[in-house]
Amino acid sequence: MKKFLFVLMLGFSMIAFGQKLENKVVEVGCGMCQYDLKTDKGCHMAINYGGKIYHVEGIDKKVFGDAHASDGYCMMKKQARVSGQIKGSKFHATRFAYLEKPVK
Repeated sequence: MKKFLFVLMLGFSMIAFGQKLENKVVEVGCGMCQYDLKTDKGCHMAINYGGKIYHVEGIDKKVFGDAHASDGYCMMKKQARVSGQIKGSKFHATRFAYLEKPVK
């Protein structure tokens, strides 16, 4: 019974407080253009973590570069090293840096 309560409390804390990502390499791209998110009303950076897509919040859009340039995040998926916290459908980033090679 104690193990069950521990697992239940651990699961609740993950939902209530979100999941922290520290120095993780993830796939990134435009939620609308690259991940076909129909709820988007424009281009918005998103990450793919664990097979789920999360909007990126908390980072100035200038960090992402020109979305519609030939190598922009609307044109191709890339990899980035990120830190932050997943809360609901959003990733609240504290760190975001592209890696050199794009995702094929």
